[in-house]
Amino acid sequence: MSHEWNAAEYHRVSAPQVGWGQKVLSRLELAGHEQTIDAGCGTGRLTGELVARLPKGSLIAVDRSWNMLLTARANLRPSFGSRISFVQAALPYLPFERWADLVFSTATFHWVPDHTALFAGIFAALRPRGRLFAQCGGGPNLSRAHRLAEEVMASEPFEPFFRGWQGIWTFAYPDETVDRLHRAGFVEVDVDLEPAMTTLSDETSYREFVTTVIYHTHLARLPEGELRTRWLDKIVALAAAQDPAFTLDYWRLNLSGTRP
Repeated sequence: MSHEWNAAEYHRVSAPQVGWGQKVLSRLELAGHEQTIDAGCGTGRLTGELVARLPKGSLIAVDRSWNMLLTARANLRPSFGSRISFVQAALPYLPFERWADLVFSTATFHWVPDHTALFAGIFAALRPRGRLFAQCGGGPNLSRAHRLAEEVMASEPFEPFFRGWQGIWTFAYPDETVDRLHRAGFVEVDVDLEPAMTTLSDETSYREFVTTVIYHTHLARLPEGELRTRWLDKIVALAAAQDPAFTLDYWRLNLSGTRP
């Protein structure tokens, strides 16, 4: 990503991501003593629920964003103390070897360009019989939302700021993910893709959400001030004209595997 996250704002508006993560966590079977890595912990809203299910375990919360880690530490350290620690690292790099019984992650892997390296790094961090259990954006995730952005990016006066734009996400499909996991060495691989259409309640909610969660990398290409406001105004107007209005076409890729 080209700039730091606004962690406080993300913590406030990221209810959809937290909701999907809670569904993933509800499907995760735990013994309660696992050494766990939360890869892409964000502000820790879901991390706290995970570590609460590890009464005899420990958790390392990993994120590339220092702002996110500071917020997560402030939110979680008072409740969990030494059972949780915080490490700044940018995936696919994980500074661990054969340490974890579980690598858990939601809403993160699609920010990593190289999924081959990502799964190799996770495999190396796991103990034998350690598990990967994760969800991220996949397949046609946000294709409609990105088409809106492309329409505005190609118009004046914005076009010069987006020359050479290639996007920064990896929205993989199940078949290629299965292949990458197997090539990394995982067994008991399970991957599926599910729709998660999300409609924001009104124009204000939509604008706040996409500013922080979806289009912050686009906005970073523009100088602060009027141009950013005008760019967002155009996006919001296009989203309002769609049917249904202010709807984001999310798709979630669920993936799991085990290190032999």
